[in-house]
Order: sequence, then C-alpha cells, then structure tokens
Amino acid sequence: MKTLKLPIEVQQELKKVSTVAGYLWQREWAERNAGNISMNLTSFFKKEDVQGIGEEVPFDFPKESAGFVIYITGTGCYLRDLVDMLEEVSCILYINEDATAYSIIWGGNRPNFGPTCELISHASIHLFNSIHHPENLAVVHTHPLELICMSHHELFDNEEELNRQIWAMCPEVKVFVPKGIHCTPYALSSTAALAEVTMEAFKTRNVSLWEKHGATATAPDVMQAWDFLDVANKGAKMLMMCWAAGFKPAGLSNEQLTELEQFT
Repeated sequence: MKTLKLPIEVQQELKKVSTVAGYLWQREWAERNAGNISMNLTSFFKKEDVQGIGEEVPFDFPKESAGFVIYITGTGCYLRDLVDMLEEVSCILYINEDATAYSIIWGGNRPNFGPTCELISHASIHLFNSIHHPENLAVVHTHPLELICMSHHELFDNEEELNRQIWAMCPEVKVFVPKGIHCTPYALSSTAALAEVTMEAFKTRNVSLWEKHGATATAPDVMQAWDFLDVANKGAKMLMMCWAAGFKPAGLSNEQLTELEQFT
C-alpha cells in the first residue's frame, strides 16, 4: 500500500501547529471542539507523491482548487489534542483533479475521522490566497474572548473606529496588526456564505472577526497567523480593561498612529 512520506519542511510546519494549538488551549480560546487550523501544503509535494493514496470522499470544492494538498484539523477535534495526538485528530488531504472529492493521504488515524465541517471555508480561503496572497499558506480560526465580546459591542458597526480604538491602546498593536480587524457580518458556520464574507475580509485586513462567533487569520505559517490574533486580542483586552475600570483610555493620537506606520 502506498504511503506518504512527509518532507522535513512539512514536519516543521506541523510542529508549529502543535505549538499554536497549545497556545489556543491555554488562552481558553479553544473550548471543547472549537476552532480549526489548516495549511496549504501543495507546494511541498509532487503529484506522484499524493495521487493514489486513500479512498476518495465526494465533496463539492471550488473547481480551481483541484490538485490542492491541504493539512486540516478534524471534525469534532479538540485542538488541545493537536499537542500530542496530531495524526489522530488532523489529516493531510488531496483534492482530486476534478475538485469533486478528496482523499486523506496522511493522518486521520481514529475511527470515523473526517475533516472539519469548515472544510469549504478553508479550501475557499486557500484558493483566494493562492491567487491574491500566495505567501499566505496558513489559516487559523479560534475563539478569542475579548475580540468576540467586541463583536457584540456597538463599535462592531463602525469598523474604522473599532480599529482606531484598538490600535490606540499601545504601539505594538498598530505595528504588528497594521491592516487591522475586519468586522465580518454573521454567517452560518460551515457554509459557503461564511467563506465568502471571510475572503472579503482578507482583501483589506489581517484579522476577520466573525460576528458573535470567533476570529480567523491567515499568514505564511500558523505561528504568524497566531501572532495576528494574539496581538489584536491584546488590544481589545486592554480597551475592555479600561472600560471595566471605569474610564475611557486616552489612547495614542491619530498623529502618533500615523508616525508608527513607518514600522509596519
């Protein structure tokens, strides 16, 4: 039986997945089976490496994603298990040349395993990135507490002001999340509609804040995607701490924020 040998570069990327999953669990951003992680690994493999492994499972992918090789977490997967059970709770899959099915070519080593129900969203984002931002191979979706709270606040209806107030909390937020947060309107989980609004978000912003749900970031690897989410949530947390203490923070001025753009 043909098996897949993982290049050392892929092994290194999967180690980052385990590390980031541990961060998400420690932050209480990954309750039960919340969140999912994926990575476009197509560039790391030749066609002959990935064809002819596993059984095809019918799935309606965007036609242009034919031939993609994607690492992705499993449905019902607890992200905390990615720390030391990577092959049981996640997989690498190959999308066939007609984009009508996928085959699991690595991992998924547990009964009744299947990729996350957000597979269509992840595949669509990876397709979008391959066209518009080919350097961005990783997608991380999680439930950052303070950012979700912000999606319930009236500022969510004023994206420019929400970003100004979060950026203004400290210089690092502006420097390390330079494009800011997109206030992504609510869409039902695991639907093409959610994929569409998220792709729209990544046209202009570093982070897509899914209304009353969670947040998603894309970057060259999972560690950098984590950094976008971590820093964005830090700004939201500091803002809410000031509110909770009963005062409106002074914040950096518009002039100071503009000055910081030289570092972005």
